[in-house]
Amino acid sequence: MHRPPSLDACSGDQERQGKEGAEKEGQRREDRDSGRERERERRERRREREREREREREREREREREIEREREKREREREREKRERERERERERERRERERRKPAGVEAGERGEIERGRESSSKQK
Repeated sequence: MHRPPSLDACSGDQERQGKEGAEKEGQRREDRDSGRERERERRERRREREREREREREREREREREIEREREKREREREREKRERERERERERERRERERRKPAGVEAGERGEIERGRESSSKQK
Protein backbone atom coordinates (compact mmCIF):
# COMPACT_ATOMS: atom_id res chain seq x y z
CA MET A 1 0.00 0.00 0.00
CA HIS A 2 1.15 3.48 -0.76
CA ARG A 3 1.65 6.07 1.90
CA PRO A 4 0.10 9.40 1.43
CA PRO A 5 2.63 11.87 0.06
CA SER A 6 2.41 13.95 3.19
CA LEU A 7 3.72 11.01 5.25
CA ASP A 8 6.55 10.46 2.79
CA ALA A 9 7.49 14.12 3.16
CA CYS A 10 7.40 13.81 6.93
CA SER A 11 9.48 10.72 6.98
CA GLY A 12 11.88 12.36 4.54
CA ASP A 13 12.13 15.37 6.83
CA GLN A 14 12.80 13.14 9.80
CA GLU A 15 15.33 11.19 7.82
CA ARG A 16 17.04 14.38 6.65
CA GLN A 17 16.97 15.79 10.19
CA GLY A 18 18.36 12.47 11.46
CA LYS A 19 21.21 12.64 8.94
CA GLU A 20 21.88 16.28 9.82
CA GLY A 21 21.81 15.44 13.50
CA ALA A 22 24.18 12.56 12.96
CA GLU A 23 26.46 14.82 10.90
CA LYS A 24 26.37 17.47 13.62
CA GLU A 25 27.10 14.85 16.26
CA GLY A 26 29.90 13.49 14.08
CA GLN A 27 31.27 17.02 13.68
CA ARG A 28 31.08 17.61 17.42
CA ARG A 29 32.85 14.31 18.04
CA GLU A 30 35.46 15.21 15.43
CA ASP A 31 35.91 18.67 17.01
CA ARG A 32 36.19 17.09 20.42
CA ASP A 33 38.67 14.52 19.11
CA SER A 34 40.66 17.19 17.28
CA GLY A 35 40.62 19.28 20.47
CA ARG A 36 41.98 16.29 22.34
CA GLU A 37 44.50 15.78 19.57
CA ARG A 38 45.63 19.41 19.79
CA GLU A 39 45.87 19.11 23.57
CA ARG A 40 47.83 15.87 23.24
CA GLU A 41 50.18 17.56 20.75
CA ARG A 42 50.62 20.53 23.13
CA ARG A 43 51.45 18.18 25.99
CA GLU A 44 53.91 16.30 23.79
CA ARG A 45 55.61 19.53 22.69
CA ARG A 46 55.75 20.66 26.31
CA ARG A 47 57.33 17.32 27.34
CA GLU A 48 59.81 17.56 24.47
CA ARG A 49 60.80 21.11 25.51
CA GLU A 50 61.26 19.89 29.09
CA ARG A 51 63.38 16.95 27.89
CA GLU A 52 65.50 19.38 25.84
CA ARG A 53 65.92 21.68 28.86
CA GLU A 54 66.99 18.66 30.93
CA ARG A 55 69.48 17.61 28.25
CA GLU A 56 70.87 21.17 28.24
CA ARG A 57 71.15 21.14 32.05
CA GLU A 58 72.99 17.81 31.84
CA ARG A 59 75.36 19.20 29.20
CA GLU A 60 76.01 22.20 31.47
CA ARG A 61 76.70 19.93 34.44
CA GLU A 62 79.10 17.90 32.29
CA ARG A 63 80.89 21.11 31.20
CA GLU A 64 81.21 22.11 34.85
CA ARG A 65 82.57 18.66 35.77
CA GLU A 66 85.09 18.90 32.92
CA ILE A 67 86.20 22.37 34.08
CA GLU A 68 86.59 21.00 37.61
CA ARG A 69 88.62 18.01 36.36
CA GLU A 70 90.90 20.37 34.43
CA ARG A 71 91.30 22.63 37.46
CA GLU A 72 92.20 19.65 39.65
CA LYS A 73 94.63 18.42 37.02
CA ARG A 74 96.36 21.82 36.90
CA GLU A 75 96.46 21.90 40.70
CA ARG A 76 98.08 18.44 40.85
CA GLU A 77 100.59 19.53 38.20
CA ARG A 78 101.45 22.68 40.20
CA GLU A 79 101.90 20.58 43.34
CA ARG A 80 104.11 18.11 41.47
CA GLU A 81 106.23 20.94 40.06
CA LYS A 82 106.48 22.52 43.51
CA ARG A 83 107.68 19.21 45.02
CA GLU A 84 110.15 18.79 42.16
CA ARG A 85 111.54 22.32 42.72
CA GLU A 86 111.81 21.59 46.43
CA ARG A 87 113.70 18.34 45.74
CA GLU A 88 115.98 20.19 43.34
CA ARG A 89 116.70 22.89 45.97
CA GLU A 90 117.44 20.15 48.52
CA ARG A 91 119.82 18.38 46.11
CA GLU A 92 121.53 21.69 45.38
CA ARG A 93 121.82 22.48 49.11
CA GLU A 94 123.31 19.03 49.77
CA ARG A 95 125.74 19.46 46.85
CA ARG A 96 126.86 22.86 48.21
CA GLU A 97 127.25 21.36 51.67
CA ARG A 98 129.45 18.57 50.28
CA GLU A 99 131.51 21.15 48.34
CA ARG A 100 131.94 23.26 51.47
CA ARG A 101 133.25 20.28 53.46
CA LYS A 102 135.90 19.41 50.84
CA PRO A 103 139.40 20.79 51.31
CA ALA A 104 140.13 23.90 49.23
CA GLY A 105 142.21 23.51 46.06
CA VAL A 106 141.92 19.75 45.85
CA GLU A 107 141.24 18.52 42.33
CA ALA A 108 138.17 16.51 41.52
CA GLY A 109 140.09 13.28 41.08
CA GLU A 110 142.00 13.77 44.31
CA ARG A 111 138.79 14.58 46.09
CA GLY A 112 137.42 11.19 45.09
CA GLU A 113 140.59 9.52 46.42
CA ILE A 114 140.39 11.49 49.65
CA GLU A 115 136.71 10.56 50.06
CA ARG A 116 137.57 6.92 49.40
CA GLY A 117 140.43 7.17 51.84
CA ARG A 118 138.14 8.56 54.51
CA GLU A 119 135.67 5.77 53.89
CA SER A 120 138.35 3.06 54.14
CA SER A 121 139.87 4.61 57.26
CA SER A 122 136.44 4.76 58.90
CA LYS A 123 135.88 1.12 57.95
CA GLN A 124 139.23 0.14 59.50
CA LYS A 125 138.22 1.58 62.86
